[in-house]
Amino acid sequence: MKFSNSIIDELKYYVYIYSHPETNEIFYIGKGKGNRVFNHLKDPSESHKVQYIEKLKSEGLKPKIEILIHGLDDENIALNVESSVIDLIGIRNLTNKQSGYKSAAFGRMTIDQINALYNKQPVNIDAPVILIRINQAFRFSMTEAELYEYTRGRWKLNPARAANAKYAFAIYQGVIQEVYEIFDWHKAGSTNSTRPTNEEKGLNTAERLKNRFEFTGTIASEAIRKRYRLMSVEHYFRKGNSNPIMYIKV
Repeated sequence: MKFSNSIIDELKYYVYIYSHPETNEIFYIGKGKGNRVFNHLKDPSESHKVQYIEKLKSEGLKPKIEILIHGLDDENIALNVESSVIDLIGIRNLTNKQSGYKSAAFGRMTIDQINALYNKQPVNIDAPVILIRINQAFRFSMTEAELYEYTRGRWKLNPARAANAKYAFAIYQGVIQEVYEIFDWHKAGSTNSTRPTNEEKGLNTAERLKNRFEFTGTIASEAIRKRYRLMSVEHYFRKGNSNPIMYIKV
């Protein structure tokens, strides 16, 4: 299956959809050019997407393939459309491995999140707090459970100082995304977690978690959240400081 050259010329860059042929449930979103849309039908990998397609084949079915938008001259536009659709449907409802292009920076956000990102209001922290920057893992479409898991764990830090912190703040681009009350600190990997264990490639579990820590806790009281959530803490980080951990009043 492939497009003719004349059709490829008309399509330019495009965004496409794979869905179940009977339920119309979308299971994959992609962007491409030329015959990219058909490549997944002969993909030799063992990805979730390929497993889904193979399951359909075993049932005597073929995935329904549609072009969502085409005629795009700029690949970046196609990437942004792809990302927006993934955010709308939700990465957890798809077989895509990751959120779309710049989803964290420009993806689906509430009005409050938009205001907090582009009209940053600095806050003075007067409680014992540990600031935890999760810039690489963060996306605005994260569930409450995902944000907690990526904030609380697998950090190299000073256990004695961390033990004095009453709250942990999840920080993305200098803005407090959530506020947690800390119950206790533990060796990384010693508490129940839904977070994937294979994120750091080439390392076994012991190597990944060695000398790292995670906390258990809960979302802070509404009074504390109202004071700090979506406020800016950029002024606490020195320019060039790449350490994801910052201690305040501990």
